[in-house]
Amino acid sequence: MIPLRVDIFRSRIAIINALLILANVLAFLHELTLSPRAGRALVYSFGLVPAHEQLLFGRHGITIGQAIFPLFTSMFLHGGWMHLLGNMLFLWVFGGAVEEALGNFRYLIFYFICGVGSALVHTVLNLGSKVPTIGASGAISGVMGAFIVLFPRARVTTLIPALLLFFTVKIPAYLMLGYWFFLQFFSGVASLGMTDQGGVAWWAHVGGFVLGAALVIGVRTKMRRAAYS
Repeated sequence: MIPLRVDIFRSRIAIINALLILANVLAFLHELTLSPRAGRALVYSFGLVPAHEQLLFGRHGITIGQAIFPLFTSMFLHGGWMHLLGNMLFLWVFGGAVEEALGNFRYLIFYFICGVGSALVHTVLNLGSKVPTIGASGAISGVMGAFIVLFPRARVTTLIPALLLFFTVKIPAYLMLGYWFFLQFFSGVASLGMTDQGGVAWWAHVGGFVLGAALVIGVRTKMRRAAYS
């Protein structure tokens, strides 16, 4: 299922969301200018490597800055065009409404909290792994978690591929995003015990989604009070 848009009226442009998308695109364009060797070095230097994070507590480990920096920089790197475009599509569709609900500055802080939180969940569940993790999907999962709490009954126009045909349907957000979350959760459970495996960081998605949902519960309560006042 590919989300295309949501039926929520916005009174202003989601400038922070647009700037986050631009930052991701520019970072990826920079990646394309690098040689394969330099690209790998970039990923291992600025991507999140769980085994590196553990060195913070070693006798001859890394500095606090070296441990913290990749938690942020990793969410602006992507492994290919499809990785980038898929993430940015979900951020574009769901991020604008969340930004308007939270406000520009709070949305920016929220985005980074979800990104860092999801990275920490991934690290804890992949201790010792030397496989670098990159991508904005942890932070975007947080945005999706917030969306399902704030706008559960919003209709998401979704593109459905069926063999060689494509058609669109409008699906309530709680169904679409709930289905997406359970796919991530069960895939994460299936991946437990697998070390140094490349692929999708399922638990980063799960952690980001749950964190994003939890962070906006108070905002949802205020929105309900305002609607009935």
